[in-house]
Amino acid sequence: MLLLENIHPVAVEVLEARGFEVELLAGSLGEDELIERLAGVSLLGIRSNTNVTARVLDAAPDLLAVGCFCIGTNQVDLKAAAARGVAVFNAPYSNTRSVVELVIGEIIALARRLHEKSEKMHAGVWDKSAKGSHEVRGRTLGIVGYGNIGTQLSNLAEALGMRVIFFDTADRLAHGNAQRMKTLEELLEKADVVSLHVDGRPGNAGLFGAEQFARMKPRSLFINAARGMVVDTEALREHIVSGHIAGAALDVFPIEPKAQGDAFESPLRGLENVILTPHVGGSTQEAQEEIGFFVAGKLAGFALEGRTELSVNLPAVNAPALQEGHRIGYLHVNVPGVLASVNQLLAGAGANITGQYLATAGEQGYVVTDATEALSDDALAKLAGDEHCLWVRTWSAGA
Repeated sequence: MLLLENIHPVAVEVLEARGFEVELLAGSLGEDELIERLAGVSLLGIRSNTNVTARVLDAAPDLLAVGCFCIGTNQVDLKAAAARGVAVFNAPYSNTRSVVELVIGEIIALARRLHEKSEKMHAGVWDKSAKGSHEVRGRTLGIVGYGNIGTQLSNLAEALGMRVIFFDTADRLAHGNAQRMKTLEELLEKADVVSLHVDGRPGNAGLFGAEQFARMKPRSLFINAARGMVVDTEALREHIVSGHIAGAALDVFPIEPKAQGDAFESPLRGLENVILTPHVGGSTQEAQEEIGFFVAGKLAGFALEGRTELSVNLPAVNAPALQEGHRIGYLHVNVPGVLASVNQLLAGAGANITGQYLATAGEQGYVVTDATEALSDDALAKLAGDEHCLWVRTWSAGA
């Protein structure tokens, strides 16, 4: 197991307890470095700054699964991983609260211009003034992307006395008194604070640029704790310098340093009432520990028992833990008749089946079969030799 990008030590504990040898690196790796490091690696753990491309996957024949110790998975070529039978797991809910608390803190800090006041105090300047400082109560928060983070932010913002409006391309149920906006433009024209919480799909690249900032209310606030590639930071700079945007907070950037201590460049550096944080939305001890425990468990469950529940790219089979007997995992092309042919082969081999679990997703199907006796090498060879087989693996209880 290779873990990159300062993944929480609890992941190491979980994996070592299951028998894995774990190598831990603090920073991310470029494509060539990653290829070199993956020789002999069964499981790879990354966060958001390491890209697993098709080229990387082609050069890593021993790789069984990739764990994204974060929410997003856009840094992995999911289609290429699925085609090679490499499972990908993430932690879609574990750092939700941490991100939301950061955004709430930033809304208050920007509205009160706390960053600016603090800098002056550190410079020895006593500036006791209410100019430009506002309460958030009664203000309108516009949430773009109303998923797990957006809805929890909605709830906490209402508790602070804010009015909440939201826009999402998917059909989402409004929480509390939140109101759905029909268009993004409608939201931008009404919100005093705009907070982005969209995912990293390619279609969201450049979602927020000069046109969107111009649509925002004069002297409104802008927050991005979603994906760096969503925002045109040059356009944001222009609207902050002009005074149209009163303040901004960004936790993610189009280009981010690879390792701790590396230089950070951005056109937003040095601007008044702009909070820049180094992608720490989910970086609380509580969130990172939960993510480490959760994703490490999913990786170990797949490698040691063939379990794919919550995989983002392979058919998700929620098979029980293997307590006794033997297990056969069969990933195959999703065409009619495969399960029938598998069962016919198992019956011919005299397998006493105790449980069978099947799921399909797009072009693939995955069937997990538990039996009292191990399947013979000849029967396994027949399964592996089928034209629709992507891979076949076996496990034994206690092994």
